[in-house]
Amino acid sequence: MANEWIYSLVSVGIVSLVSLIGILFLSLNVKKLNSIVLFLVSFSAGALFADAFIHLLPEAVREYGFGVELSLYVLSGIMFFFVVEKFIHWHHCHLEPNKHHPHPFAYMNLLGDAVHNFIDGLIIGASYLVNTPTGIATTLAVVLHEVPQEIGDFGVLLHGGFSKSKALLMNFLTSLTAVLGTVLALFLNNHISNLSAFLVPFAAGGFIYIAGSDLIPELHKEEDMGKSFIQLITFLLGIAVMLVLLLVE
Repeated sequence: MANEWIYSLVSVGIVSLVSLIGILFLSLNVKKLNSIVLFLVSFSAGALFADAFIHLLPEAVREYGFGVELSLYVLSGIMFFFVVEKFIHWHHCHLEPNKHHPHPFAYMNLLGDAVHNFIDGLIIGASYLVNTPTGIATTLAVVLHEVPQEIGDFGVLLHGGFSKSKALLMNFLTSLTAVLGTVLALFLNNHISNLSAFLVPFAAGGFIYIAGSDLIPELHKEEDMGKSFIQLITFLLGIAVMLVLLLVE
């Protein structure tokens, strides 16, 4: 039990530090930054799909069997992320920033990021309840997903009127909700029997939704044949990384 807490908290701490990645890209222009992010997105999409189908779901089936109940848990993860994203979009401000309206959409982005990070924390905690290798694989998948997201969030905050230092600080503070999510998952597991039987397939559903609904559509916006081929390669590399992690198990 102690190991679950230690590994989970160290992992979610690493994920939170990813929010500071904007420091590495301060000198890049927006065009070059966008081209890099797109390949990171394809790598992340492959890793998220692979973690769901290669690590999380097989472990859930091995531990609890495959049936309608497990399928409903996966679908609940997909639906939950759908509802959360809908809520964020409904309350998103679409006005352009100016001296009278500099921040609202940026603050809305921070709120959405905080909710997303909290759920990532739940997923990390749940994965370590299965076993350590699954937890490591899931943490890596979350990190790979967070890198392009945090770079994008950093750009949104700058566009919304934040200074570079404030944008980095606010990104980091919202990332700490992941720690709360992890603590909640581990705490509830001590009080609710077989909680991981729900949380693991729920997490898989969440990853499937993020990769399929958020990341893949972004990749389709690129129509250049050469860049699309590189996207395919990086997508496959994301899957390959998850396959290699099976060796750890």
